[in-house]
Amino acid sequence: MHPNPAFRWEDREAMRGFVAQLGFGALFAATPDGPRVAHVPVVWLDEATLGFHVARGNGIARHLDGATGLFTAHGPDAYVSPDWYGTGPNEVPTWNYVAVELEGRLVRMDRDALIAQVDALSHEQERRLAPKPEWTSAKVDPKLLDRMLDAITGFRLEVSAWRGTRKLGQNKPEPARLAAADALEAQGRRAIAHWMRNP
Repeated sequence: MHPNPAFRWEDREAMRGFVAQLGFGALFAATPDGPRVAHVPVVWLDEATLGFHVARGNGIARHLDGATGLFTAHGPDAYVSPDWYGTGPNEVPTWNYVAVELEGRLVRMDRDALIAQVDALSHEQERRLAPKPEWTSAKVDPKLLDRMLDAITGFRLEVSAWRGTRKLGQNKPEPARLAAADALEAQGRRAIAHWMRNP
């Protein structure tokens, strides 16, 4: 993560909420085949345990149980032109972004835990679609559901290290940061502009 302390994000509850809101990220692990990554939907199982699943045929799947994993969640980001600060010629371009890294031990789930993880994940996402009636796995033919579950492997990431970065121009005077946020919003980058206005 970014080494500048001005950008360090240490609020675990806020990071947990950020990951929950995104619901998706990248899981990295070292394997005998070299470093590998799986792009996975995630759901919090408790305050420090992230649940996810990967396709059983994914090459990373057979190496995860007992390994150390690194999950990354990336929020909005944008290039920032130095001209936008309005502070003169002695500025340089940068890239603002919001990101969280979660590191910990990976543990394979049994079948019941996998079913619970899939149900929790779909519930978390489906509730956001209200007033649409919620989809549940009970709507699927049990034999088909069993075949689908056979095609995936579930894991828990037991988080032992939390690292967050909110690089939003906090090292600039507030008028310069807000001017850059306005310029980004004018470019259609509303999400990062919102974060820059509320670092």
